[in-house]
Amino acid sequence: MYASDIAQRHFVAAVDEAETAGLGHEAVCRALLNLILSKYLETRPVSDIQAELRFLAENCDPDTDFMFMRP
Repeated sequence: MYASDIAQRHFVAAVDEAETAGLGHEAVCRALLNLILSKYLETRPVSDIQAELRFLAENCDPDTDFMFMRP
């Protein structure tokens, strides 16, 4: 089992529960992101977290290759 498997299982359960409760997935995604950031801040500097979030934001388009990928 991988960490991504555990995260996926809990994420799907949280989204399903939010939808059932009429909250929608946006609210639970925002809440999970806030929890993740709080946990990261326990052990990582703000600049490190900002850099990771910036990288993810700049590379989140599934139709665009990463700049470091070769054709």
